[in-house]
Amino acid sequence: MTNLSIRSSDGTHLAVTDVGPRDAPAFVFIHGWAQARLAWTAQSPLADRFRLISFDLRGHGDSDVPQDPAAYTDTRLWGDDVRAVLEAQQPKTPMLVGWSYGARVIGAYLATHGAGTVAGIALAGGVLALGSAREEWMAGPDSPGMNRALYSDDDVARAEATRGFVAACTHAPLDPGFTAHLIAANDRVSALVRRSLFKTDEDLRPVWAAFDRPALVVHGAQDSVIPGAVGQAAANALPQGTLAVYDDCGHAPFLEHPARFNADLAALAERITP
Repeated sequence: MTNLSIRSSDGTHLAVTDVGPRDAPAFVFIHGWAQARLAWTAQSPLADRFRLISFDLRGHGDSDVPQDPAAYTDTRLWGDDVRAVLEAQQPKTPMLVGWSYGARVIGAYLATHGAGTVAGIALAGGVLALGSAREEWMAGPDSPGMNRALYSDDDVARAEATRGFVAACTHAPLDPGFTAHLIAANDRVSALVRRSLFKTDEDLRPVWAAFDRPALVVHGAQDSVIPGAVGQAAANALPQGTLAVYDDCGHAPFLEHPARFNADLAALAERITP
């Protein structure tokens, strides 16, 4: 395993983990809102067959935290972050895997830099639109946008809301120890960053429609953060999109049903590199 820091176009340093055979097809994991690369722990068994690259988004985890809100609203910067990781690590047959807000980051890369060497994408509970482009049916009752306390400058109120949000991300509770680590990672993300992440107007459907390569959309049947209709709409928009709905599953299918999720990722890779 290699841990390193990669510099993006505006000088922001991103914390990156790279594990697995360097000449194997690669999954590049992009976590969601107020999370961290820690979220992808359950995908580690894939390192026997694939190269796994994950990074903390700007403002999250061990990555730099710019204090200018524009650092989080500029679509090109999000695309530049992904490009910086791809250029630095030079993965073979890269497949981008995005959870929730991570879908927006993938969309930003495709919109600003094109598909390039990206062989495929996988979306797990991915957002479909943000800001004025988001329609009412695209947000569930536990969406971060529904709870202002998650953005509060009151540390106590924000921490309490964060615990509730982490719990709402899964249909059934995860291991208490791991949950504590997830909460701690969420707590590191400031109110400024949390607010700034949604101060943009973005509809990903045109980007998905232009991506004519293998794509997998995974959605939990009990996802109360991003409704299942969003997953269906994303799969419909992607020319080669396939939809996998997991029963007894909420907003984090890769944590709730890791064996199935990992098998589905491997199957995606087989569609690309038979």
